[in-house]
Amino acid sequence: MKRKILPARRTENITYAVRDIVELANKVKSTGNVEMLWLNIGDPNAYDFVTPPHLIEATHRALLDNCNGYCPSSGIGEAVEAIKGEAARKGIRNILDVFVTTGASEAIDICLTALVNPGENVLVPMPGYPLYTAILSKLEVEERPYYLNEEDRWQPNLDDIASAIDYRTRAIVLINPNNPTGSNCSRETLEGLLELARKNNLILFADEIYDKLLFDGAEHISLASLDPEVPVITFNGLSKNYLGPGLRIGWGIVSGDKSELSEYIEAINKLLRARLCANHPIQFAIKSAFEEDQSHIDDMIRRLTIRRDMTVDMLNAIDGITCVKPEGAFYAFPRLHIDEDDNSFVKKLIEETGVVVVPGTGFGQKPGTKHFRLVFLPPEDVLQKAYSQIAEFMKRHYHA
Repeated sequence: MKRKILPARRTENITYAVRDIVELANKVKSTGNVEMLWLNIGDPNAYDFVTPPHLIEATHRALLDNCNGYCPSSGIGEAVEAIKGEAARKGIRNILDVFVTTGASEAIDICLTALVNPGENVLVPMPGYPLYTAILSKLEVEERPYYLNEEDRWQPNLDDIASAIDYRTRAIVLINPNNPTGSNCSRETLEGLLELARKNNLILFADEIYDKLLFDGAEHISLASLDPEVPVITFNGLSKNYLGPGLRIGWGIVSGDKSELSEYIEAINKLLRARLCANHPIQFAIKSAFEEDQSHIDDMIRRLTIRRDMTVDMLNAIDGITCVKPEGAFYAFPRLHIDEDDNSFVKKLIEETGVVVVPGTGFGQKPGTKHFRLVFLPPEDVLQKAYSQIAEFMKRHYHA
């Protein structure tokens, strides 16, 4: 009798709620009973946003010029220099290394893999992006949560972070602007994080993929810009600001004191060399993205502001739902005040209305609270219809 081939234990806790929910949604779609309203995935190109043409043209030229072989593991020279230039404009100094990867996700994976050993821990925001949970689970490293404060615009709680640090802690992750809450960190919060890293000899992972998508004139402060000596790796890419998630181009910027980081940087580069390189021709879009027309960003912020305001107004008008106003990105993380868990709520919502959102448990949330995440990327008519459906659903089930 043949035995089952069992998967590795490290995969047991890996989930990705954003895509996992699609399986249920597709079953509902196949019935044809309801109109599907997709508010679940942060892909601007799935809605009414398009990649700026100069990025496509730069890639096309590179393809025609036969830039289709392997390239340096850290990325082509002009892309690396363009990233350095953009980092300097953000105020990042003491740059020790820059590397181009297959999306920011690969940069994060490589940097965690090069840093952390089984049994050690990394502090991760909750709510936060589930990629970190998956990578740390794969590495058999403890994911140690720190909770964002919903009553304070979803700012990180510095006391909570300080209390979670111990001798096995290697790094603190900051997602700013945050996915899924849309929060934007204050200077005071950022300076507090730098002080904790300095005091405890930790590295900071600054995930800043939404740094240009801020509302109401808000300023984004790059964490690494505030202290050139504290070790920081800043992650970014073309996915969100430049409307190219499927291009799969991201990067990491290592800054800080060289004497502290030289061995770690070499470990990162070992892994970069082992996987050869990121997509060669698409790297030519990076310089084009930073140095050519930026008008799509203003247009995107204008449209998203309208959709953000509609989201907050309509959701806060629903009995049983409260929603903190997002300050950046294109997500909201409304809170449910009902006697049912968020997974059950989302499942019933999809089955009855076709409105596809993601349960808050997929991103982590403070114990005892219930949330769901939605994207406000769709056009206003779709959002209007979706929020009206949520209001009717809430009235039917929880406030009849």
